[in-house]
Amino acid sequence: MRVKMNQCVHGMIYLAVLVAFAACDAPPVPLDDIVFEKTFVPEQCVRAVKVGDYVRYHYNGMFPDGKKFDSSYDRSSTYNVYVGKKQLIEGMDRALVGMCVNERRLVKIPPQLAYGKEGYGDVIPSDAILHFDVLLLDVWNPDDGVQMKTYYTPENCSRKVEVSDYVRYHYNGTLLDGTLFDSSHTRMRTYDTYVGIGWLIAGMDQGLLGMCVGEKRIITMPPSLGYGSNGDGSDIPQQASLVFDVVLLDLHNPKDGVSIINQDIPQHCHRKSVAGDFIRYHYNGSLLDGTFFDSSYSRNRTYDTYVGKGYVIGGMDEGLIGVCIGEKRRIIIPPHLGYGEEGTGTKIPGSAVLVFDIHIIDFHNPSDTVVITTNYKPEVCETLAKKGDFVKYHYNASLMDGSFIDSTYNYGKTYNIVLGANQVVPGMEEGLKEMCVGERRHLVIPPHLGYGERGVDGEVPASAVLIFDIEMIEMEAGLPDGYMFIWNEDVSADLFTEMDADKDLQVLASEFSDYILRQVNEGKGRLAPGFDAYRIIENMFSNQDRNGDGKITEDEFKLKADETTHDEL
Repeated sequence: MRVKMNQCVHGMIYLAVLVAFAACDAPPVPLDDIVFEKTFVPEQCVRAVKVGDYVRYHYNGMFPDGKKFDSSYDRSSTYNVYVGKKQLIEGMDRALVGMCVNERRLVKIPPQLAYGKEGYGDVIPSDAILHFDVLLLDVWNPDDGVQMKTYYTPENCSRKVEVSDYVRYHYNGTLLDGTLFDSSHTRMRTYDTYVGIGWLIAGMDQGLLGMCVGEKRIITMPPSLGYGSNGDGSDIPQQASLVFDVVLLDLHNPKDGVSIINQDIPQHCHRKSVAGDFIRYHYNGSLLDGTFFDSSYSRNRTYDTYVGKGYVIGGMDEGLIGVCIGEKRRIIIPPHLGYGEEGTGTKIPGSAVLVFDIHIIDFHNPSDTVVITTNYKPEVCETLAKKGDFVKYHYNASLMDGSFIDSTYNYGKTYNIVLGANQVVPGMEEGLKEMCVGERRHLVIPPHLGYGERGVDGEVPASAVLIFDIEMIEMEAGLPDGYMFIWNEDVSADLFTEMDADKDLQVLASEFSDYILRQVNEGKGRLAPGFDAYRIIENMFSNQDRNGDGKITEDEFKLKADETTHDEL
């Protein structure tokens, strides 16, 4: 196209809609062809108008003296038309070619390329030169399809959107000139829908296919694949091209199951979790786009639950089966096995895929017993620990994940107990039975035989499986079951008289205590080891002082053999 400008027009700045060539004092010069000047050119011009394109534009129409004869602005509606198909005056048909969206031109059209000698009714007189201030807003072609431009691709893309997938995405929707007509961001809620089954306009149905979670894409579509010749009746005009700036946040298919990605499996796995086990694990929970929503680490406490019994969401119930203690795995859970269409209402949106990175700390079953492994046994191992024996042993205590709890070696002294006296947790009682001095064992104690659901504040977590490595250092045989004192020799026939040191026919507590201690020191009697001797003797005296008057008479005094129940003596 040949562009011609007279000397007056050249260099003018066209800012106001009604400012036109009439500003020159020189008389009008006859035009042989159209004359136009670009008064605004956008930085980017993705596409220029070609013959056969369909355009939407605004204009002000004026005569050379600046008098307005028509305006699309006054009608609040763009002018929509095919270019180069004689639907416009010839001058405008030619002036629109090569324009970019958002470009503005001042066009001067001679009569022979406008309405000629006939003019147009009472509006356009004969042989009128016409000036148009044109702003191009949209351009498309009937042959256009959806155009997609990805401007951010995530490093990892294990799966892409396919037909019938359900997606969650954010978008900004604009017209081709950049006018915003809708945004999910302003509603602070994703758009959630099935893809490829007609739930969306055709252009979006096509434009979302092949996207990865985290991908950002510009989707441009002609009206035929958007809202067509009618628009949406409010924000989207008729025959408008649409541009969607989309970021995909989530993707799943209703047929999806739980996906498990093993991240770290221990070298030794003696047992894998099964339904009915009680598991303690740490986790980080996030959405598929990486948005964090919860973590057990932030609470500094494991999540403890039964698996396979419906205590947790279905996907986690399934994903925790078959794990080893110490294992780390990623569990990806589709919404129908997570929190469904409703989500949690706060941190987890509706229809969200969940990603849990878990670390198994320990697990046990309520039917578990103590697991005892003998690491070392002396060649001579005949005397075995039994109920009532006083034993001294060293231990190192830890959790299943190796976390240190306690060690007698740190204190430089053994731990001393009487077996069967409930002085340690039941699992330790079980683990010490039938040990001999010098023997070393490895104990795995489930929580119901350890510190239970409460644990020990600041030391042992709730429901924790315990590991003890123990070594028997010393052992003293206990007394027969039910006895706290026994005679090593035959009992004196005149026992009461021997106790009654002052011969007043009654035995006081001091006389009783002195006598029993003397028998022990002389090896004639023996107190149960591991207990406070004075407490034992005090209890023995109380059992004989049947009326509780602080003294024992000969009538009250009885040997244990004479008792129907086991007490003392």
